[in-house]
Amino acid sequence: MARLPFFYGWIIVAVAFVTVALGVTARTAFSLMFPPIVDEFGWDRGLAAGAFSFGFLVSALVSPVVGRLMDRRGPRFVIEIGVLLTAAGLVAATRIETPWQLYATLGVLVGGGANCMTFTAQSQYLPNWFVRRRALAISIAFSGAGFGAILILPWIQEIILHDGWRSSCWTLGILTLAVLVPLNLVVRKRPEDIGAQPDGDGQRVGAVSRSSNVVDAKWAAIEWTTSRAIRTARFWWIAVAYFCGGFVWYAVQVHQTKYLVEVGFSPMQAAWALGLVAMVGVPGQIFLGALSDRIGRELVWSITSVGFAVCYAALLALAAGPSQPLLYVMVLSQGLLGYAMTSVMGPIVAEIFEGPHFGSIFGLLTVALIGGGAAGPFIAGMVHDRTGSYGGAFILSIALCLVSIVAVWRAAPGKVRMVAGRARALAEAKI
Repeated sequence: MARLPFFYGWIIVAVAFVTVALGVTARTAFSLMFPPIVDEFGWDRGLAAGAFSFGFLVSALVSPVVGRLMDRRGPRFVIEIGVLLTAAGLVAATRIETPWQLYATLGVLVGGGANCMTFTAQSQYLPNWFVRRRALAISIAFSGAGFGAILILPWIQEIILHDGWRSSCWTLGILTLAVLVPLNLVVRKRPEDIGAQPDGDGQRVGAVSRSSNVVDAKWAAIEWTTSRAIRTARFWWIAVAYFCGGFVWYAVQVHQTKYLVEVGFSPMQAAWALGLVAMVGVPGQIFLGALSDRIGRELVWSITSVGFAVCYAALLALAAGPSQPLLYVMVLSQGLLGYAMTSVMGPIVAEIFEGPHFGSIFGLLTVALIGGGAAGPFIAGMVHDRTGSYGGAFILSIALCLVSIVAVWRAAPGKVRMVAGRARALAEAKI
């Protein structure tokens, strides 16, 4: 029984892994449904891609409410709502005939539902369960997106090719509902809820407690509320970094399948590329997440931003024609490096604004993250509709990668709390 707290923490991670796998795949599948929807209805790409963006916009507006619900009702309540919304959106999408129905189903319901159960929601409570292994645990949970993509996305593409995109929506909706509703009944907000401590080992010798890694004691002593947080420069620098990160992540995710087909790859190759991006993201998230526990969040965020910049540079080069080496560069830089961004999103905010109102603060910052995720696909689609090329959107995305790097260094979470590796090294040096 003494080891139960340790195992329960990792059970929470395992549940989050499966939830992220299905939740992210449900949202990402829009990229596969996007081409047949455009072809069937003859809608402009900007209009169709706008459904994905609109769903993100609505999610951004309700994120502060989700954060407060997380603080008051806990993750189980929020995640189960997300599961129900996502499943309802996918099933209802099988009946769409007009743009507003696309926006309401695959946009608002699926986008909003996924927001309640994937990266942003999980980032609001998983940091509570770990201090020494904080980013490692989160990165393992978030690597579920890679496994879900490589196992489910090609299967969804096969359903689309043989039975149509509506059948894929129905199948994915029922699967999400049947698996995630019972699974998330075990979720708890923090280890103290079951009489445990972070990392499952309490204050044993060599452990890093919540207070032993504090660098700025004056800052850490403040009980941060949303009203106090928004009056700090650090809050707004994080918001800038998150907006840019969301923009570059989802602009490529939504448009890459259509783009790859246009430059000469087959639809199946494009679908596998989308799945492979997520698959190689698994080791990238785990390795870079664990690395951030040693070297700091700022450095790892910078590495992930460089990864997205290289991805966009490869996509620009692919405009000259299909190239397998460039395709691999795009896949590896986006997945192996870029996708690890999610592993440090929660820790960055937790180390600056840790406390009882962390969920509300993170929920408010999620507005910037989701706002960027909404703007990216929409702007990329509009640029293509007006210019006939994605070139301008890809160049803009590279610039935003650089802005994101500057912003996270200005936020400087490492100047408030050291990561566990540095705190442990400092403690050993004093012995």
